[in-house]
Amino acid sequence: MDADRLRPVVVRAYRVMAYVTGTMLIILCFVGIPLQVWGHNDIIAKVVGTIHGVLYLIYLVVAFTMTRFVRIRTASVTTIIVLLAGTIPILTFVVERWISRRYIDPVLASSPPSPTPQAAVSQ
Repeated sequence: MDADRLRPVVVRAYRVMAYVTGTMLIILCFVGIPLQVWGHNDIIAKVVGTIHGVLYLIYLVVAFTMTRFVRIRTASVTTIIVLLAGTIPILTFVVERWISRRYIDPVLASSPPSPTPQAAVSQ
């Protein structure tokens, strides 16, 4: 697969991971930790914290790959912000929208359209 055909797949994976990772972090911070501190019940914090940790590692790989596909420089502040967005509640949603408008949409718009398969013609 060439980069132009793979780019939309990587972008979709980034968007999915940003929303899933962000959602799990919100659940952890606003449900799990308060229950652990004030309710003395740490099961949600343990389970959701572990899930978020694994998802964040996947998010790091997918987000870094996305930055390469949309031509964001590796050693830039933008790349660092994208990678750290999964550590602050709600920031993944904000950063995903910002990156989409500023970097992803222009790159996808400049990519040639992917060829559509022709319908088989019976003879």
